Amino acid sequence: MKYKTLLIIGFVLPEPKSSAAGNRMMQLIELFQADGYEITFASTAQNLEFSEDLSLLKINIKTIELNSSTFDTFIYELNPNIVLFDRFMVEEQFGWRVSEQCPEVIKILDTEDLHCLRQARQQALKENREFTFDDLYSEIAKREIASILRSDISLMVSEYEMELLQNQFRISKDILYFLPIFAEKLSVIPSYEERNNFIFIGNFLHEPNWDCVKYLSASIWPLVHSRLPDAKMLIYGAYPSQKVFQLHKPKENFYVMGRAINALDVVKNARMVLAPLRFGAGIKGKLLEAMQCGTPSITSTIGAESMKGNLVWNGFIKDNPQEFADATVELHNNKELWQQYQNHGFEILKKRYKKLLFENDFISKIHFLKENLISHRKNNFTGAILQHHFLSSSKYMSKWIEEKNKKKFL
Repeated sequence: MKYKTLLIIGFVLPEPKSSAAGNRMMQLIELFQADGYEITFASTAQNLEFSEDLSLLKINIKTIELNSSTFDTFIYELNPNIVLFDRFMVEEQFGWRVSEQCPEVIKILDTEDLHCLRQARQQALKENREFTFDDLYSEIAKREIASILRSDISLMVSEYEMELLQNQFRISKDILYFLPIFAEKLSVIPSYEERNNFIFIGNFLHEPNWDCVKYLSASIWPLVHSRLPDAKMLIYGAYPSQKVFQLHKPKENFYVMGRAINALDVVKNARMVLAPLRFGAGIKGKLLEAMQCGTPSITSTIGAESMKGNLVWNGFIKDNPQEFADATVELHNNKELWQQYQNHGFEILKKRYKKLLFENDFISKIHFLKENLISHRKNNFTGAILQHHFLSSSKYMSKWIEEKNKKKFL
């Protein structure tokens, strides 16, 4: 075993130019490499056109299979110090195998966002009612919370979600760690006069983004367009389907542009970012990008959730369509106010998302876990119980599936 080895089991290969999740993964890789770790990235997914070429970073790439004992041999031989699971579904699939073959490995879960919260809010929206905490106690919550408990530490990007886990699900803060996405102001920021148009940007494989664009098109943009007839609304995002392009309406100055080659370039040339998100979780990469680019944003309460702390938002937070539209027009036309909110965004970045605020403490936390793993796990006995039963049930279910799959090819 090498002194410092990390295995990342990815849900997909990271696409930092397509999603905040991809950017997050690359930031975690950078943190571990800076601390001297040799990294192997394993995934059941295949490389896509916009996947990051991890080999350029001297990262070993491994394709793995679900329900296959070949993974057991692979991880036993690798024998890493740390395994990082990219979202709870990956821990469900491979966590028991990791524990069986390498019981002393540190298991880190990167949650990305709290999936049960996002799903509960989406269901409440579908039913045209207010979300309540009772909505959280779903089947997906049982799976997600169990995964958090089985892990030695879970990385959270949202302080709100950390508090929710502690207050609603009684998760110990000792197994939760706040580590947001890092972001800093760009060196070159176009002026108010150099900018035109409004922008929304987001990966369309992420359901909250698709809902947001539909809502923007139907309920908000008509109100803005009637008062700013020359302004354009530009919709950017990776993986747009045909249903997304059906919203392309040039006569109404509503344009579906597809994937942006460079997200920061298009955001910094927009006068404002509009993101009326109606459900979701975590922190929003598109709104961090807006702050980086000095582009004020108007979003919803859910959009801004856990992002600004007790600082002033870099624009307006509105949930009513008419109020959202009114704020959009006001900020578009008021240069002094626009510059004021731009500076608020820079302040949020400086005080809440600068890498220097977090990197040393994170590495110290990893070192602490390495030195105190036995006592740390004793304090999470519920997690040990879940691990015991999950290993037994998942082991035999997976072996049954593996044997069944073998018979298909006989």
